[in-house]
Amino acid sequence: MRQHRFPPGWDEERVRQVLAHYAEQTEDEAVAEDEAAMEESTQTVMEVPHELVPAIRELIAKHQA
Repeated sequence: MRQHRFPPGWDEERVRQVLAHYAEQTEDEAVAEDEAAMEESTQTVMEVPHELVPAIRELIAKHQA
């Protein structure tokens, strides 16, 4: 059987809770959540080429460490 690897602080239960949150969310709730995230002034949302995503994730991980 395959062992799952989770990011630090995550386990199977937390993954199940996140999946349940989004599976049970209505479309209106999803829109409201997205709009609230866009109002967050400490973060930026942008489009980047797919091939840059791994490098960006690495930079974010280093920044958070």
